[in-house]
Amino acid sequence: MSASLIRRGLELFSERDAVKQKKSSSRKSALMKRISTDKQGVQKRIRQIQRPGGSSRRNTNTVKDKHIRSALDEYRKKQKKSKLGLNLKYFLSSAHKTQSSHATKIVENNPSRRACHQPDRPAKKQAEESVFTEEEFQKFQKEYFSNL
Repeated sequence: MSASLIRRGLELFSERDAVKQKKSSSRKSALMKRISTDKQGVQKRIRQIQRPGGSSRRNTNTVKDKHIRSALDEYRKKQKKSKLGLNLKYFLSSAHKTQSSHATKIVENNPSRRACHQPDRPAKKQAEESVFTEEEFQKFQKEYFSNL
């Protein structure tokens, strides 16, 4: 006999546990009627019945209901489909073309926040001022061409 069997036997005969045994025996006997008399797996089966959902809870980790697909089908399903053909048809069709004047108005009226998208501002035209005066040019011309 093992120590656990002796311990269980002593617990049955103790007076303190006798009162508790009577109260819980009706519940345990009801559970034991629902479980087969096999000695193996009794505690596991009791826990399964007492769990929310009870014995009607099925084990969903079976292969029985799974649909087996090939790896190629799974790969093809996950690949993104190209929309290039549809997009080209849409933009090249004559029904969806805009006039160039409308396009420029849209671009002008919708400036972007980024500096690289900002249009170049027209430079202010300033009259070019020369560093040299007209008299200095005349003097230079006489000196340069007189030596030749």
